[in-house]
Amino acid sequence: MPINQRRPYLLAYDIADPKRLRAVHRTLREFGIALQYSVFLVIGTTRDIDDLLAGLDDIIEPEADDIRVYPLPMRFDAEQYGRQWLPAGIDLPTDANLTQAFLAMLAEHDACTKDA
Repeated sequence: MPINQRRPYLLAYDIADPKRLRAVHRTLREFGIALQYSVFLVIGTTRDIDDLLAGLDDIIEPEADDIRVYPLPMRFDAEQYGRQWLPAGIDLPTDANLTQAFLAMLAEHDACTKDA
């Protein structure tokens, strides 16, 4: 995959201090889509992720906090169970796959970024 191509990343964090936790969460809301409280979907290039992590590095205490980033392929099989897993405003048909979900989230992210 070319280095400048956008792709989805799963970013999860565990922050020990409530003040740093709020700062990390606030920062990630600008760059990604919250899937769960401490789990975000971030769509970007490798450089975007590097820049994001550099910014988070200014907030966290590495000895106490943990941030993990997992690159996701655009096409893969996964299952979800339970309540709605997509953020409000992103609706998919019941037979939509995760690739379609990623593309819908990317379009929503692009629309929000363009409006900002």
